[in-house]
Amino acid sequence: VQLQACGGGPVQPGGSLRLSCAASGSIFSINVMGWYRQAPGKQRELVASITNSGSSNYAEFVKGRFTISRDNAKNTGYLQMNSLKPGDTAVYYCNVDLFEVGAQWPKGYWGQGTLVTVSS
Repeated sequence: VQLQACGGGPVQPGGSLRLSCAASGSIFSINVMGWYRQAPGKQRELVASITNSGSSNYAEFVKGRFTISRDNAKNTGYLQMNSLKPGDTAVYYCNVDLFEVGAQWPKGYWGQGTLVTVSS
């Protein structure tokens, strides 16, 4: 299983970006898709997550600004980020909890990370 995350880049404060994370390989089903971020010198933290039924969860610091979504048919998750602030600067990682074909238990995978830089 591989995760390919993309969509990061430089953006001015107040701007928007859309991250995507595509999972590929021997996937039976994806339970939870999530986005985490890690700023320089800080621990990795949860930004948002979404279950296979569409139930979403957000960190307080992104509520009302970020929206997580997923396309189950494409095994792809998205993070729409609006009203970006300099404090949102970080490497953003996608994470999935999924069942591989033939597996009895779910397994977690991380994407490679995509850098978001919010600066004027």
